[in-house]
Amino acid sequence: MKARYQYRIYPKPNQVVPLAKAFGCARVVWNDALWVYKKAFREGLPRPKDVDKQVITQAKKTEERSWLSEVSNIVLQQSYRDLCTAWNNYFSSLQGGRKGKPVGKPKLKKKQSRQSIRFRIGGFSVHSQSVKLAKIGHVPIVFSRPLPSAPSSVTIIKDCSGRYFASFVVEVAQPVPPATDQSVGIDLGLTHFAILSSGEKIENPRLHKKMLRKIKKANRRLSKAKKDSNRRTRRKLRLAKLHAKVKDQRTDFIHKLTTRLVRENQALAVEDLNVAGMVKNRNLSRAISDAGWSKFKTTLAAKCDKYGRHLTIVDRWFPSTQKCSCCGESGGRKELDVREWECLFCNTIHDRDINAAINLQEAGGQSDSYNNGRGSKCQTTVVAVCDEPSTTPRQLTLF
Repeated sequence: MKARYQYRIYPKPNQVVPLAKAFGCARVVWNDALWVYKKAFREGLPRPKDVDKQVITQAKKTEERSWLSEVSNIVLQQSYRDLCTAWNNYFSSLQGGRKGKPVGKPKLKKKQSRQSIRFRIGGFSVHSQSVKLAKIGHVPIVFSRPLPSAPSSVTIIKDCSGRYFASFVVEVAQPVPPATDQSVGIDLGLTHFAILSSGEKIENPRLHKKMLRKIKKANRRLSKAKKDSNRRTRRKLRLAKLHAKVKDQRTDFIHKLTTRLVRENQALAVEDLNVAGMVKNRNLSRAISDAGWSKFKTTLAAKCDKYGRHLTIVDRWFPSTQKCSCCGESGGRKELDVREWECLFCNTIHDRDINAAINLQEAGGQSDSYNNGRGSKCQTTVVAVCDEPSTTPRQLTLF
């Protein structure tokens, strides 16, 4: 299987300008080719051919684009191929040939956003303490872990906070962790980030909230700086570093949590929350965005595929908080401030979140693939329920 290994690189002062030129040329090729595609699409014409020759080979001969020759041609070709892939994915998503959420139309790249270039074999080479890039030279790199095999490509990234990274694509053997009979249901929340069916409650780190005072102050200082001034550039970089720190901390927290859950359990069940709709609540939007539920579910699904675990995505209409985990009867809808409730049928007192996690675990256990194969192979299953969960909570459909 293919995997990405990302490392921090530290370009020398004389390499910053060549890297900036490479980022800019790749961005121009992307934007020029996108304009050609959009023009043909608006006029109802088929997709034009040999666009790469038009925006790269022929453009180099013109006075306006003659500086494209200053960077490696591999960077320009890869930028055009990335646009072709994005364009194909967009139309494939419109026609229903691509799974997941609809893919948006490719957009123009901006100088102020995240920059990236890609080198394939022949345009780079890896050394003990550096990576050699075509027309750039040996860029110092810090290997936090060794590469498992020879990389097939490398992507050089510059984020908004001014940091540089090298992301290698390598072939790795699929890890085979020891099998276990444990299963877990995961209920996501705000007071606690995750509540497990075992009764464990994982605290919500609230990383953005802890940094909110500094972020607000940096935003106020940025708004008072004059446009196109050096002071505005410095303050904008300061704000970007604060956001980057929050992002890195959240990513580290999610990776550690998902790795532990996947290693300890053979089957996992999590609810499919409508995060995009929930963030429209003005009172909870900041807290929901700070939690990073979508990132958690995406990372959990990827690691289940990697380690061969079974993941069940339970439909968002499943009455996990209404159903009693002991007798299976529905106690009706409950407000958010009700954290404990007593079942009217069996008189069991439930913790709202733990009861929901147990119900999610049971919903995941009803999957045919889990009952038959005990989750030996990774299969992501979607469990859906009817439109009236409060009246018929036990009607489940597997598809």
